[in-house]
Amino acid sequence: MKIILLSEDAIRLEAVPGPMTIEALSADQMYSPFHMLASGLATCTFSVMYAWASHAGLDAHDLALEVHWTFADNPHRVESMHLIFDWPSLPERRHAAALRVAEMCTIHATLHHPPQITVSAAEEPMPRSPGDDDAAAPHEHAHSENWR
Repeated sequence: MKIILLSEDAIRLEAVPGPMTIEALSADQMYSPFHMLASGLATCTFSVMYAWASHAGLDAHDLALEVHWTFADNPHRVESMHLIFDWPSLPERRHAAALRVAEMCTIHATLHHPPQITVSAAEEPMPRSPGDDDAAAPHEHAHSENWR
């Protein structure tokens, strides 16, 4: 599989043989937490659709997904996500079924019914990776505008 960063608010997932890769259209583009969120939705949806295709005797070699999102403020967050599947070999008569299958992804359901999230401080320091002397200090860029 390959995840392609299309922009600051869009990714594309393509089924290509070999190890999973993440590519950007420009060298200065970073894989942000928002790309990660969209990648989770795309990967989960792809897995469900691929399993359905295999069970239904359909070829999914050309299935690709794009996820686009918009932001909102107060608080700053992802406001909406739009998932598009591109599957040239899928017969037209199977499109409605494929749409229903895409919505069966667990990440899709989680985003529609968000989990309760709690945050707490560790009661004891967590073990650090060997040789990771800077791990205890938060990195300044973690709160910069580049991460928004």
